[in-house]
Amino acid sequence: MIPPKIEESTKEERRAFVIDAWKCLHDCESCGKCRVLKGKDAETLYVDYIEGKRTYMDVTLDIRNNNYR
Repeated sequence: MIPPKIEESTKEERRAFVIDAWKCLHDCESCGKCRVLKGKDAETLYVDYIEGKRTYMDVTLDIRNNNYR
C-alpha cells in the first residue's frame, strides 16, 4: 500500500490509511506491527502525517529510529 500524498489527500483519508496499515492481524509471531509501534497507538504516532505536517515516510523513519514522542 502506498500512503496518500499530503497535498493530494484529506485528513480523513490519511487517518483511514494509518488505521488500515497498522490494524492488528492477530498473528503476533509473524506480523511484528506491535513491535514496530512499541505498544503505542498508530494514530498517535502518525499524528503529524494525519495533520499534513510531515510525510508518512518521515514519521515512519522516526519511529524506527526511536525518535518519536
